Amino acid sequence: MEYRRLGASGLLVPALSFGTGTFGGRGPLFSAWGDTGTEQARRMVDMALDAGVTMFDSADVYSDGASEEVLGRALKGRRDRALVSTKAALPTGDGPNDAGTSRARLIGAVETALRRLGTDYIDLFQLHAFDAGTPVEETVGALDDLVRAGKLRYIGVSNFAGWQLMKSLAVADAHGWTRYAAHQVYYSLVGRDYEWELMPLAQDQGVGAVVWSPLGWGRLTGKIRRGRPLPEGSRLHETAQWGPPVDDERLYDVVDVLDAISAETGRTIPQIALNWLLRRPTVASVIIGARNEEQMRDNLGAIGWELTAEQVARLDEAGARTAPYPYYPYEVQEGFARLNPPLVPSGR
Repeated sequence: MEYRRLGASGLLVPALSFGTGTFGGRGPLFSAWGDTGTEQARRMVDMALDAGVTMFDSADVYSDGASEEVLGRALKGRRDRALVSTKAALPTGDGPNDAGTSRARLIGAVETALRRLGTDYIDLFQLHAFDAGTPVEETVGALDDLVRAGKLRYIGVSNFAGWQLMKSLAVADAHGWTRYAAHQVYYSLVGRDYEWELMPLAQDQGVGAVVWSPLGWGRLTGKIRRGRPLPEGSRLHETAQWGPPVDDERLYDVVDVLDAISAETGRTIPQIALNWLLRRPTVASVIIGARNEEQMRDNLGAIGWELTAEQVARLDEAGARTAPYPYYPYEVQEGFARLNPPLVPSGR
C-alpha cells in the first residue's frame, strides 16, 4: 500500500480507504447499498488491514448510526491499527438541534460517535455539509476545542463549495485554530467538477482530497453499457435519485475507453477507474466500498501498478467537458492558461 500525507498535515493515510456505507443496512438508501453485519464486517476489515488499507470512513447518518456501531465492533481489539474517519452535520432526527454544525450539535455528535465506535478519539472528523445558519466562527471554534480536548485528531469537511471552504480556513487562520486537513469530495471519471475550483484551492491551501463514490455512484463497474438496459441487480434502480447525475452518452464514451484499456492491461474496469483517480493532483485517499469480499478483492487490485501516460490521456479526453464560466477561459484561451498552468500531481 502507498501512504500519502493528508493535505499539509503530518498524517499519513493509505491511498485507498474503506467506506462503511454498506455496514448496518438500515433505511431505503443504505439497505440498497448493503447490509453487512458484524461478522462479515470483521472479515472485510481483516482483508483491508492485511492489504494496508488502514483508514475506515463512516458517518452518523449511515444506517441511522448502525454503520459506526458495526465498524466499532469490527475494530475491537485492534483500534490502534486503524484510522477512524466519520462525519456529522446532516439531519439525524426531527429535533431543532438534530442537524447542522452548531457548538451544541457538534459536541453531541462527537460524543455519540465515540460511544458508537467504542473509542475515545476520532482520527478524522468531517463536517458532512456546510451549515449556512451557524456562524463559521462558532463551528470552527467548537472543532478546535474538541481537538484540544483530545477527542478529535484531525478535522475536515465534505461537499463544501469553494467559498465555504476558503472562508472556514481564513477564520481558522485568523484565530489560530485548527485548520481543515481534508475535503471529502465526489470525484470520478464521469464527475470531474472537483477539478474546476476545489482542486486548485486544495493545492494552494494544503487540503487533501478524500474521494467518495470514485466509481460514479456505481456506474463504472463495467455492467452498464451502451445499448443495454440497466442490469436487474444494479442498485441504481433504487438509489439513482440520491446520487450525482451523469450524462448517459458521456458515461458510455468513458466505458468504451475503459473497455479498451481493460483489454490492454488485463485489469478490470473498476480497477482502471480507481487507478486513474490515484494519479490526480491533491488526491490523498480514494474511498472504496464493497458489499462482499469479492468486490473488496477487486477494488484492492487498483493499487500497485500504473496506467501509461497515453492511457491516462485517453481517459482524460473521454471524461472531459467544457468548464463553466469563469473557469473555461483558463482551459481554452492561451493568455488565461499562461497565467494559470494546469495542476500536476505533487510528488506522487
